[in-house]
Amino acid sequence: MVTAFAPLAWFIVAWLSLGGLFVLLGRTVDEGRCARDAALVAASHGFGLFLAGVSWIHVSLSVFGGMPAAVAALATVLFCLLLSVFAALAGALYVRLAATGWLRRALLFAALWTLGEWLRGWVLTGFPWLTAGYAQAPPSPLAGYAPLLGVPGVSLASALVGALLSEVLRRWLAIDGCPARGWPRWCPALPIAGIALILAAGQILHELRWTQPVGEPISVALLQGNVAQEMKWRPERFAESLRIYYQLARDHPAQLTVLPETALPAFLDQVPVEYLYALQELAQRQNGDLLLGVAVSEGHRKYFNSALSLGASGRQRYDKVHLVPFGEFVPPGFAWFMALANIPMSDFTAGLPRQPPLLLAGQQVAINICYEDVFGEEIIDSLPAATLLVNISNVAWFGDSLAPAQHLQIARMRALESGRMMLRATNTGMTAIVDVDGSVRAVLPPFTRGALRGEVRGHTGATPYVRWGNWPVVVLALLLVAVTGCRRSRAERGSGPADRSSSSIPCSRWSRRRLPRKAS
Repeated sequence: MVTAFAPLAWFIVAWLSLGGLFVLLGRTVDEGRCARDAALVAASHGFGLFLAGVSWIHVSLSVFGGMPAAVAALATVLFCLLLSVFAALAGALYVRLAATGWLRRALLFAALWTLGEWLRGWVLTGFPWLTAGYAQAPPSPLAGYAPLLGVPGVSLASALVGALLSEVLRRWLAIDGCPARGWPRWCPALPIAGIALILAAGQILHELRWTQPVGEPISVALLQGNVAQEMKWRPERFAESLRIYYQLARDHPAQLTVLPETALPAFLDQVPVEYLYALQELAQRQNGDLLLGVAVSEGHRKYFNSALSLGASGRQRYDKVHLVPFGEFVPPGFAWFMALANIPMSDFTAGLPRQPPLLLAGQQVAINICYEDVFGEEIIDSLPAATLLVNISNVAWFGDSLAPAQHLQIARMRALESGRMMLRATNTGMTAIVDVDGSVRAVLPPFTRGALRGEVRGHTGATPYVRWGNWPVVVLALLLVAVTGCRRSRAERGSGPADRSSSSIPCSRWSRRRLPRKAS
């Protein structure tokens, strides 16, 4: 399933992978196995997905965090095991609630998978990375559901397509005793029609425009300094970092110039005042603004991961709200863990929630810093007031891994959900301009130094997702569970106790053995 996400982005693989999981969970039901067996099956799927898909966590802890390699590997494995718990919960509930009927089972599976992903994005501050919906960025036809129901809605559609696709393949290939010919009770045409309907509706929705351009286009320059992470925080390299970004801003003038997260590797009060005035003068020459990432200290061990603007619109500031556990703040009781990882500035203070957009170059700009753009419901807090989205990031912590491409894919879905263009300025990649339809208009090659220039327009209006957030799809998933779960067919309700005994076998080492199938 990892190949369904960027950089390969083979989105159809997500359907096949989720369909395979649906088949395996269906076998646990048919064989009368218990919820614990199903939880292990689903957890194995989740563990494999995360161990391969977020392997870059080991890079940040070991290579750049200074943690011993063995300890970093153990921490990564434990983290992936924790993430797989949500898939395990969905699998266990599926076996508890599944009834006969392929359509009811498919709907139940899609609903539980979506709820499990939603919980993963919320519990313990959340980690919604590798949510199935992100794999359906354009050109997938399911991307059209993003402005309507957000990424959770795209996940629901993706899981449902996967389940229906598995039913089609089972009938055509005569897997698990399904007839391959004739006109069986489970007609292959029905799941095919369901898939076609979901994909067609998604494609039609993708052609709709929920927002409208506002104002004149503005020129932008997104700067990528490509400062190596292992060199960035060394005092002797401080002056070089300042020089790199000043030269990039000077050589690529624009109405809106954006520097990456912590582009200036020091606290704001440690940056020479004349340097800030020099950047401000560059912005004012274009009658525009410059936005840079810098840490801001307010004393008493209170400091923020911030974005500061300089230029014609005056100084404005945004402080990061959603901090990364273990990277930007230390959860209670884990100070010993952070002592093993030598991560600079790893205990920030969270900014105030619902900060208003910044007025930059005549646009109302909603700022989000690095990891914050993973949380769709938090991004829409600034909408519909904001006309433009800007993300500043430093994913150099993860080296040459899957993380930069995955992060850009996430930004594409944020643009789709909000109906706003997304500008991304990163230290080492991937710096990009993303259009309102989720397409990448332009991108700089990773691990290169340069500026990405272009013209962008603000947008006004609100998509259904901006108005309602995740709650419609959460309520829909809960309703599907209520309607499809534990609803037995007429034949099963009329059968005797002996016929239903296999579904109530207790979980033991004997019940986990493969049971013979009854004749259909």
